[in-house]
Order: sequence, then structure tokens, then C-alpha cells
Amino acid sequence: MVAPLPSPAIAETHISTVAFIGERAYKLLKPLRNDFLDYSTTAARLGAVQAELTLNRRLSPDVYLGTADVVEGDEVVDRMLVMRRLPADRKLSNLVATPDRDDIIRQVAREVARFHSTLPPLAGGDEANGATVTVADIAGPDGLARNWEDNLATMAPFVGPVLVAADVEQVRALHHRYLDGRRQLLEQRIAAGLVRDGHGDLTAEDIFCLADGPRILDCLAFDRRLRIGDVLLDIAFLAMDLERLAGPAASQKLMAWYGEYSGEHHPSSLAHHYVAYRAHVRAKVACLGHDQGQPGAAQLARTYHDLCLRHLRLAALRLVLVGGGPGTGKTTLAGQLSEELRWPVLGSDELRKDLTGHAHSERLSSGLDEGIYRPEITEETYRALLGQAEVLLDGGESVVLDASWSRHHHREAAADLARRVGAILVEVECSVPPDTARQRITARLAGAADASDATPDLVDQALGRRDPWPGAVTVDTSADRAVSLAAALEPIVAAPAAHP
Repeated sequence: MVAPLPSPAIAETHISTVAFIGERAYKLLKPLRNDFLDYSTTAARLGAVQAELTLNRRLSPDVYLGTADVVEGDEVVDRMLVMRRLPADRKLSNLVATPDRDDIIRQVAREVARFHSTLPPLAGGDEANGATVTVADIAGPDGLARNWEDNLATMAPFVGPVLVAADVEQVRALHHRYLDGRRQLLEQRIAAGLVRDGHGDLTAEDIFCLADGPRILDCLAFDRRLRIGDVLLDIAFLAMDLERLAGPAASQKLMAWYGEYSGEHHPSSLAHHYVAYRAHVRAKVACLGHDQGQPGAAQLARTYHDLCLRHLRLAALRLVLVGGGPGTGKTTLAGQLSEELRWPVLGSDELRKDLTGHAHSERLSSGLDEGIYRPEITEETYRALLGQAEVLLDGGESVVLDASWSRHHHREAAADLARRVGAILVEVECSVPPDTARQRITARLAGAADASDATPDLVDQALGRRDPWPGAVTVDTSADRAVSLAAALEPIVAAPAAHP
């Protein structure tokens, strides 16, 4: 018995209409012109359809069958893309709530990694849309900022009617803040060959998970400059879409499996920034859909915009100072923060001994201004501590710095660093009663050696020599550890101010 053919159907996007008839799908581009494409002439549409065929065959050659001309009299007036019709129930967007979701996401991650591995790295000059541009023009901070601003310009008429003005301005400020300090990171990724001519529009709606593997459709064909980018930017589009459909856990699994299959590694801040950008693109598309009268497009635009803002806030780099006198628990709290946030922690005790040629576990008895604690060595230690932090921040990593931070000029140097690299400075001062500090130090001296040389008699001396620290959040570490951690996390994870 022959299976019945699926029913005819019509689907519409902001730039095309697709007719599903029998086992085929026919895609016709709309004759429109806007800020980012021009399909207003027959010649433009004929070329665009041919480009879509060629580009999409990179991923799914058995789906993109060819083209069909639309003829009036003897004249070709349009051209359709002819595709194999795939079962709608196998769309990834329809499978994210199924029991085998994780296996499906893993297969998709592997397929995207395979696709990226087939693409040659781009470097130097490149031809895009008839103009020679450099990869740095596209994938560097200036090119990325230009894309953000182009989106914002297209979305400007929708601020108020669709989007909240204050949220739009925070998006503008936060994307600039991040990119202003990431030139070195982005240049390193270009040099590493991670910029390629990718898909550009990876969404769960256009991925079909079949028995013999995923089929990924509908790449961004109308502007090569918008396809060219970091491979992380490419996969971030799908990560964003999965988070919208299925929550952060699904998105995080996709990114983890993509990293496993591709061998690509990145700071978490860059992934958050790219996910935010992809959400911003979809917010723009939804705004345009709203303008065309598509039901629900305005709410969808707001959903994407909220997702964008969430990830821009997560992308914002933090320089966290955790300080306090001897025995106040600053090293313990700094370690907890590092474990909770998965950020590196740098400690002055270890660094001081590295600089003076001593093992971390070697206990040295000296006063506050003696031996390896002489003022000139203390100054060298803080310079080195901030120098190492700058390397991490330039690489897109937030960092926790564990030191006493007793002097105002050391904190001001840290504030200067944060301003220079566009990071948020968070200052946390640990505090306990002096008797508690002395008891802790006594217990520590009876145990295994660590990098601290503090003794109980230093508690009062150090307390009397601390400059006031009005900018710090004071955390009482004599409380339960979980309570102390929560108190320290609160100012760190708070929504960042829009301006440095």
C-alpha cells in the first residue's frame, strides 16, 4: 500500500514563502528591500536563489535538489529553490522535550563540529559582497560592534511600541563595554584559524533529526559578511535557540559537546557575548515580523531581547578583590567563589613566595615589614598580582584576587585595571572578631603547612594598619560558610551597571 502524501502547506518568514506540496518544498524569495538585503529585482532574486542552493548543499546536499524557474510567456520572472520535504515532527524544535533529547543534541553538536572542520580558516583580505574586507574588519571588535549597531538601527522604530527603551540602551552600553576590552582575545582567535564562512543562522526550527543523522538547512545566504565569523559565534546561535526552547541546561550541553567534538576552547564570557548577539539578531527579525503583521512577533521580540540582555550581563567581566586581615577567612572564601563561579583565583601569599624563591608550604617567621614582607616586596607582589590578572582579563576571563588589600593605593591600582580592561570591580572585605581570627591561625599552624605565614600576634598589628575600605562589601566569615558565600556572591552576580 502506498503511503498517503503529506498535506499541502504554506510557511512564511520575513524574507520568503515556502510551499509544501507532496514530497517537495518550493521556496520563493519576497521582492523586498530593507536595511540588510535587497531582493527587489528579478536579477537579485535569481542570484540569491542560486547562492542558497550552493551554500546549503555544503550541509545537506540530498535535501537541496535544484531550482525551478517561474516563467511568464518566454520570460523568467522568478526562481524557486526546490527541496526535499522533510517530516515536520523531526524538527529539533519539536524534539527538545522528548526523552532522547540529549542524544539528539549530541548528534547535532557533532554534525556542526564536522561542518566547521570542513571549512577553511579565513585570514587577511577576503571578498564579501563585491568588496574586499579583512577578516579583522568582520570578526574583530570593530566589526562585531558595527553588527550590533546595525541591529540597533534597524530596531530603532520598535523602541517603545515593542521594546523597552531602557533595556535597549543597556544592550548598547554593555556590548560596547565588553568589546572595548577584548581586542587581544578576538585577534588571537582570528590568528588561531577559528574564523570561517559558516552557517550564520543555526536555529532548531531548521534542523531535522533523521534516522541517519541531522539535516541542517537554511544558512544565511544573502550576506557573506554575516556568515563569516568565529565558529563559536556560529554554534552560539543554536545554543541561544535551545535555551529559549528548553532552558539553559540544553544550551550548555550543546556547547559542551560541541567543544568535545571540535576541540574548540573559549572563555565563558565570549560564549555569553555571542549568545547575546544571536538573541539580538532574532529580536530584530521578530520586530520586522511584527511590522509585517505576524501574530505574536512583538512578544517574541521581547523574549529574545530579554535573553540578549541576560547574557550580556553574564558576559560582563568581573575583577573580584577578596581581602581582610590575617585569619579572616579571605583565602577560604576566595576558593569558594572560584569553585562556584568557575573563575581562576590568584593569591598574594603564593605569588610572594614564588617571587622570593620559597616553596608555598615553607613557613617563614617575620614581622609585617620584615623578610619577604618588606614594603618593596609587597609592592612587587601586588604589581605582579595585577599583571597576571590583566592577562586573564584580556583573555576574557573573570578573576578572583586573594590578598589582604589593606592599602588604599593597591585597591586604586586594581580599580585602574578594571577601568582599563572594561571589567566590573567587586570588592569584598572579610571580617571576624579578633579572637576568632587568632583561634583560626592557631589551628592552621597545628595543621598542614600552607602559603600563609600569619601568626596570632599579627592579628591586632594588621588590624591597626588597614586603610578604611568604604567601597567593599563586608562579609562576616564567622557565619556558616554557605551564608558567607551567598553574601559575597550577591554583589558579584548583581546586574552590572551599563557604564564602566
